[in-house]
Amino acid sequence: MSQHSTDQSVASATTTREPAEWWRDAVIYQVYPRSFADSDGDGTGDLEGIRRRLPHLRELGVDAVWLSPFYASPQADGGYDVADYRAVDPMYGTLLDADAVIRDAHALDLRIIVDLVPNHSSDQHEWFKRAVAEGPGSPLRDRYHFRPGKGENGELPPNDWESIFGGPAWTRLADGEWYLHLFAPEQPDLNWEHPAVADEFRSILRFWLDMGVDGFRIDVAHGLVKAAGLPDLGGADQLKLLGNDVMPFFDQDGVHDIYRSWRTILDEYDGGRIFVAEAWTPTVERTANYVRPDELHQAFNFQYLGAPWDAAGLREIIDSSLDAMRPVGAPATWVLSNHDVTRHATRYANPPGLGTQIRTPGDRELGLRRARAATLLMLALPGSAYIYQGEELGLPDVTDLPDEARQDPAYFRGAGQDGFRDGCRVPIPWTRTGPSYGFGDGGSWLPQPDTWGELSVEAQTGDPDSTLEMYRSALAVRRATPGLGAGDSVKWHEEAPEGVLHFERPGFACTVNTTGAPVRLPAPGTVLLASAPVTVADGHVELPADTAVWWEIA
Repeated sequence: MSQHSTDQSVASATTTREPAEWWRDAVIYQVYPRSFADSDGDGTGDLEGIRRRLPHLRELGVDAVWLSPFYASPQADGGYDVADYRAVDPMYGTLLDADAVIRDAHALDLRIIVDLVPNHSSDQHEWFKRAVAEGPGSPLRDRYHFRPGKGENGELPPNDWESIFGGPAWTRLADGEWYLHLFAPEQPDLNWEHPAVADEFRSILRFWLDMGVDGFRIDVAHGLVKAAGLPDLGGADQLKLLGNDVMPFFDQDGVHDIYRSWRTILDEYDGGRIFVAEAWTPTVERTANYVRPDELHQAFNFQYLGAPWDAAGLREIIDSSLDAMRPVGAPATWVLSNHDVTRHATRYANPPGLGTQIRTPGDRELGLRRARAATLLMLALPGSAYIYQGEELGLPDVTDLPDEARQDPAYFRGAGQDGFRDGCRVPIPWTRTGPSYGFGDGGSWLPQPDTWGELSVEAQTGDPDSTLEMYRSALAVRRATPGLGAGDSVKWHEEAPEGVLHFERPGFACTVNTTGAPVRLPAPGTVLLASAPVTVADGHVELPADTAVWWEIA
């Protein structure tokens, strides 16, 4: 039986969710603009390239497109260092290009979500440049976290905080004062206790809402407010605290006042505009605080992203995620890859426990098989799902980039994150041949592997066994099947063998074999879709290792 046996009459149906509630079960596709499509042959993706490739996303079947930053920026951290929040960086185009992307997307029934970076600006932002130029005592320094140092001559940082990218979270200026940056030194943290900062971002929200964007993904949503007095950690391990407790510079309760204020602005606009939080919190219960009814709409589920390929572990995270979101009436979200972590086709190709930034390719055949099954599991769960560009092609991480090609700022710092995020940011392939496999008419800002052509959109289109066609089929079935996406719970079948997940939704069931061996199970219905070929006979299914199946049930 084909793993893509989708009834065309089912695939053409539509859901009946109210437009204002579209986000509750939406599938949202992340575009990293620099690596998606290059319209002018300079080796860097741009807004016009995105506009030209929107039909691919419509055909794929997603509901919305999230654009990583395209604002004016020195690119010290891939655009997450913003110099002007109301301008497009020339490397990506102009405001007119941004307007064209929004208009064309809407014409294709796609919504556009843009990144917002409120925790920090670029050190080339006009506020920061003037604050540095004017020296100690400048009122503009109050819009950031400037402090005198410790020690006899102020030679020590104001506290013991470390940057997420490694090294001290403080940099000293020639005039003797220090400024806080939880990320790169080129990303000074804004002081959200200053009213001018709050006023500025309310204005920025309205600027882009008036342009027609459908929502904002909030970068470092958990970091805007710092504990009063900026206290020392006292030797505690930051990474350990991030996993088990609230740090004095992350997940402070004061952030929720900011988001309640923002929600009143968003609710003035029609069309179901939304906020999505990137909030790294110690528990899913803390994450739920960000999506209370008067705050944000969604928050990324990082606990799920980091889950190992293991039935028991996956079920525990699925249950805890649904349980945490249910009391606040928010949908759970599910994500497997993004621009900051190793693609899941490579993570699953390696032994568990290596984290989310992995340096080795592992068993690529195994990784892809698990990635395909994980995709069907994710898309079968209630709530909203996120797809990172290229995962619909089954792309692995590029783990063998030469050192001289790398551009991740964390790679050049001695500690902190591994600095291997470039591997998931290599420009994606569109055609079998060409100087950059259809990415553009020139080269690409990061080198593409020689195997990229056979993974391209062109190579996979029309091949019923390809990962791309599996995604297209899965999204068509999801859109047509009311039991998929909607709701806030699943019905587990406890009799499933160890290593196998089996659950029901209304009119639908999903079975996932996470073991390394085939299993024989009763067939609960008719196969809608499978991540690998399956055989159904005599009322049973032979389910291969690392395979997921969707069933239509009575």
